[in-house]
Amino acid sequence: MAESVADRGYEVDEGIDAIEFYFERGVTDGLPVVPPTEARVARMLAVTVRPADEVIALVPPNYGAATLEKIAVNAVMAGCKPDYLPVVVAGVQAMCAEQVSLHGVQGTTHTATPLFIVNGPVRQQLDINCATGVFGSGWRANATIGRALRLIMTNLGGARPGEIDKSAMGHPGKYTFLIGEYEEASPWEPLHVEQGYRPEQSTVSVYCCDAPQCVSNHGSRTAEGILTSIGASMAVGWHHKAYLSDNCLVVIGPEHAKSIGADGLSKQDVKRFLYEHVQRPLGELLPGPDGAEGVARQRVPDGLDAQDDATLIPKITSPDGITVVVAGGTAGRFSIHLSGWGAGSRLATAPIDLD
Repeated sequence: MAESVADRGYEVDEGIDAIEFYFERGVTDGLPVVPPTEARVARMLAVTVRPADEVIALVPPNYGAATLEKIAVNAVMAGCKPDYLPVVVAGVQAMCAEQVSLHGVQGTTHTATPLFIVNGPVRQQLDINCATGVFGSGWRANATIGRALRLIMTNLGGARPGEIDKSAMGHPGKYTFLIGEYEEASPWEPLHVEQGYRPEQSTVSVYCCDAPQCVSNHGSRTAEGILTSIGASMAVGWHHKAYLSDNCLVVIGPEHAKSIGADGLSKQDVKRFLYEHVQRPLGELLPGPDGAEGVARQRVPDGLDAQDDATLIPKITSPDGITVVVAGGTAGRFSIHLSGWGAGSRLATAPIDLD
């Protein structure tokens, strides 16, 4: 039986392996995709009353038009259920926001790639993992929604590895990179509320970053002890002299969050602690004689003495540049630090329209 994608698609004869066909077309992520038949795409689009040709965003760097139909095609290919489509659409809106700088992220030699963070009731509705193994495998929603967004970055944005995507090392998040925030295990307001949304609103946030760096601290029962460990990981993110970065993301595990919250620290207190304690003397950060990177005196912010080698230089330029969310299993005292893409990418959040 022939496989087709509407009148604008391809007719694949019975003797052709549809999966191999899409490999040959170069529209996969290196893994097999679900053939986007006309019927499958129609079922995906049936969850919305919006027109199929509505352009949601232009995806950098090629600025391909992400129409609802093209988003649906990639969602089918990724293995999404139709109910996942509104999350994919919101993810497209978020990653194409100007402050994300997706154009630069798509072509950088750095490892950074967009991480998607889901908040609100949609997490339960779609069984999006927020807890044990949150960055790992085993959840269809996390895996396929994140994969659909990656396919859209490649197929509509044009960022094919080795061509426009020049990442020297890459990381596994370039297959799929999506988590939910474990709001119920957090002593603080969730990320989307911090961004100005109502608790009952579902959202997708995007943050461009490196692969997760695990922080294990099973001994400390105080905020200071736990945050000192997290700060030590932040201190060497990228490299040991990469200070005055714009931003970073800290994913605090529920056990760590419970201990920090029990000490009375707010989320802003956590950010302030990390900002103030992840600092090093300027003399240790100056560029080396061999041309090694570092913090040049002319980069020292106003208000700090650039001529004094003892001047303490913060890792992150402002406490507000530190994003904090809670996720992970409730058994195990682990947290995660993720270095951001340091060329001007900032977090963006988009609401999920379930109509």
